[in-house]
Amino acid sequence: MTGAPAREALDAAVDALAAVGVDAPRLDAELLLAEAMGCERSALIADGGVEVPASAGRKFGEMVRRRLRREPVAYILGRKGFRHLELAVDPRVLIPRPETELLVELALELAPRRVLDVGTGSGAIALAVADELPEAEVTATDTSPAALELARANAARLGLSERVRFLEGTLPDGPFDLVLANLPYVAERDWPSLQPEVTRHEPPEALLAGPDGLDAYRAFIPECALLLSRYTTQRKGALAVELGEGQAPAVAVLMREAGFGEVEARRDLAGIERVALGRSVKVER
Repeated sequence: MTGAPAREALDAAVDALAAVGVDAPRLDAELLLAEAMGCERSALIADGGVEVPASAGRKFGEMVRRRLRREPVAYILGRKGFRHLELAVDPRVLIPRPETELLVELALELAPRRVLDVGTGSGAIALAVADELPEAEVTATDTSPAALELARANAARLGLSERVRFLEGTLPDGPFDLVLANLPYVAERDWPSLQPEVTRHEPPEALLAGPDGLDAYRAFIPECALLLSRYTTQRKGALAVELGEGQAPAVAVLMREAGFGEVEARRDLAGIERVALGRSVKVER
């Protein structure tokens, strides 16, 4: 690839990536070559005849080899966009997904004063809420010290360290108006059918949750309801959790059994019931 026009380098990479089953080989190749050359992807598209310098060619070749092993582009680049933010990501955390933005949109809709993000990972949800709801007090928790290290680094780089409190664990003492959670929800039976990008490279402990994918939420939802029931003001505490396809009815039952009087599902852009929202938990007096 050294000294070749960008168009030729891209075409060779696209053919190789397509041969191993990568879903979007041209997009991935363009992103990797743009990174190697230190330019915008749009520049490569506009001028495919530009020559790839030798050093960039070597770097591009190594990144393509990593992608051929089905390592996600976000890990290769070391970053992923989420809402208005660019987050550092690596194998310590899941790569933020577009559907997770639905939790942030719910926070904007409900406009809580105090928000808790459980299972924060890279910090995506907490940092986006802090960025877009500047009046909110945001706390983020994770059971992984390695994930918290990365989340704190993201907060510092984005100038949001003073806006988000990071704690190791799950449910700290409140009060909170809104709890957001993207806990593991992949069923063990579904693991073999997932893309190699997930099964080979992303942390399984952040994905797998028992035979039907609901073990984490079975334990978490009653504990969260108890926390919200101790809220002493007149505001209604709410819980919103991200789900896998087909899990919304079962999670709605878990929420009602835990004491949430109002439960609804929110669909993502693909029409999948992606988030369960519980409100009006019975308050202890």
